[in-house]
Amino acid sequence: MFEALRHKGFQVEFHSHAAAILGVDFPDAAQQLESVLVNATIPIEEIIAGGGGEAKGTQRLRKGLSAHGWRTKTFKVVKSINDVPRESISHKMDHVREFESHGKPTALALEIEWNNKDPFFDRDLENFKRLHADGGISVGMIVTRGRSLQENMRALVRRFCDDRQVQTFADLRQWGYGPTPKQQAAIEKQIQRGRNFREAFVDKFVSDKFGEATTHWRKLEDRVHRGVGNPCPLVLIGLPDTIVTFGEDPTVVHKLIEEAQADFFSAG
Repeated sequence: MFEALRHKGFQVEFHSHAAAILGVDFPDAAQQLESVLVNATIPIEEIIAGGGGEAKGTQRLRKGLSAHGWRTKTFKVVKSINDVPRESISHKMDHVREFESHGKPTALALEIEWNNKDPFFDRDLENFKRLHADGGISVGMIVTRGRSLQENMRALVRRFCDDRQVQTFADLRQWGYGPTPKQQAAIEKQIQRGRNFREAFVDKFVSDKFGEATTHWRKLEDRVHRGVGNPCPLVLIGLPDTIVTFGEDPTVVHKLIEEAQADFFSAG
């Protein structure tokens, strides 16, 4: 299962018999998920223009899943005593695929954590655990930055800077990136200490946007190995560095930059 993903460098882990459950009860859903992920790409310009936030590539993943019936859903669990409601808890999931299994409704739940603060993993895993215990889902899934993508992010951003001969903040702005005054001051301080512009920018950009305290494979793995989310069956998928592409069509890249900038200004 998911051999095409593994072949392309994706990390895939199954926990608590998740592989058996998918293979027997939900093979079509597993195939749908693989078909969406296997062709995923994120042009490096999206990462730069997006400032590290959710790239358009991950938004395309979400749309691809939605097209296959993986929709946002809020689960509401109501507990009562003698028919009197005592407690009501809601769990919102970004991607849920609903089925009928053995005559009973069930679902698969999936979250994409491209670049959040790492405590979001605790939220996701605890939600999976509760929903599985209450019979709401059969398997919980998380897609995040894999080990190779996290470890090689500096090299990817540096390659962009080298390819585009980035030497100044003005060079970056034409690719949709504008530093905050604090970020600019930090980069300038490093330059005053003898570092060149590219080195200072790459270090600041990656440490700010893709630092250790963000959602990536090791942070997820640490939690799962400690038992967070157990005993919910889990599927963990790590996006590899190979999904980041270079040399895309300039027209497409320009459109992506405009979209990223529009998102930035609307959020501000």
